[in-house]
Amino acid sequence: MMNHNLRTNKYKRISAFCFGCILYLCSFSAFAQQPTSDVGNFYPLLDAYAGKHNSSLSYLAKDWKSDKKWRRTARAQLNELLAYHPGPAPLNTQILKTTKRHGYTQYLVRYNLNALQQTEAYLLIPDNLKKPAPAIIALHDHGGFYFFGKEKHTLTDNPPPILVDYIQNLYDGRYYADELAKRGFVVLCPDVNYFGSQKLLPELLTPHDTEAYYKQLDGLDESGRIKAFNKLAGAHEVQMEKTILTAGTTWLGIIMQGDRVAIDFLLSRPEVDPNRIGCIGLSLGGLRSTYLFGLDERIKVGVVAAFSTTYAQMLQQHAHHTWMMYVPRQYQFLDLPDVASLNAPRPLLVMNCLQDKLFSREGMQAAEQKLATVYNKMKVPEKFSCRYYDVPHSMNIQMQEDAFAWLEKWLK
Repeated sequence: MMNHNLRTNKYKRISAFCFGCILYLCSFSAFAQQPTSDVGNFYPLLDAYAGKHNSSLSYLAKDWKSDKKWRRTARAQLNELLAYHPGPAPLNTQILKTTKRHGYTQYLVRYNLNALQQTEAYLLIPDNLKKPAPAIIALHDHGGFYFFGKEKHTLTDNPPPILVDYIQNLYDGRYYADELAKRGFVVLCPDVNYFGSQKLLPELLTPHDTEAYYKQLDGLDESGRIKAFNKLAGAHEVQMEKTILTAGTTWLGIIMQGDRVAIDFLLSRPEVDPNRIGCIGLSLGGLRSTYLFGLDERIKVGVVAAFSTTYAQMLQQHAHHTWMMYVPRQYQFLDLPDVASLNAPRPLLVMNCLQDKLFSREGMQAAEQKLATVYNKMKVPEKFSCRYYDVPHSMNIQMQEDAFAWLEKWLK
């Protein structure tokens, strides 16, 4: 009897073990069928939630009776989500430095963004203007390079080697803003929040956060010190984002408010034709160009380089992007290409890099399809162009030339 019970218990244990193995294998098989993502097993939950209610204010969400009403409604909602409405202030423009260049004059200027912020910018005025000229707002990139902003695509004297290398890698060594000025455009290159003249000041951080930073500066050359600063500023994006959200606003809202004041600045200049203003940017500059083009009807032409995708793709893979781009609840109302579409049927050029590690080809193509459908629905397919280049994340000379041709076609 005892032997029988022992055998029975043994068989029960073996059966339980086998059943457990089956459950494990089934579970593993189920997990294996799920797509990998930046958030692992949480992706299906978040993707399903986002898919239930997204892009309700897209032009493609329904047949809008009035394009004008659609733009007004969608822009109002987006401005509410961006949530940055500081007290206004007069520009109070100051010219800090004047440099004569070949074919144009470069002015270093400072002006108010609002009652709490100022920025600096390079203003490039072509020689021999006989009447108000078309103008371009050149929006600098991110690249983890916080020490400089406008200098990353604008000629400066005696740049440090780290900046020279950066411009070589991202722009084929050419200062595209200056090239635009040589071609007859008035160009404004403003620093954005957290970069250049608006960069983080280490001396005002808590000592605990800067102890290691200051220790490593001894013995470093200029490029080494800049690299150390960029690392410090990059690490502090997390604290910045948490504090910005706690303050009740968004980082992109702060950025957009400053970029829209750039239009105000251009309109204050007698050299600028107010009806011929465009914008262009790479990477973060491409994101800024997307929002500036979409939000402000004073922009007549837009160029977006290396920042085009859909949120559906970014839900799965987006770990490499800056904290500056996220707007809580925006996907409920507008996908990223929907933002750019808010200025349709105005001309828009999107340039994608096929070797770009920040965006998938599927995301680029999905964004292209969405925008192309909007422009086709508005019966102006010729005013939208999306192009692909077999290069890494950059805006090389070929891309620059295509952008210049687009801007000249629609602004001259």
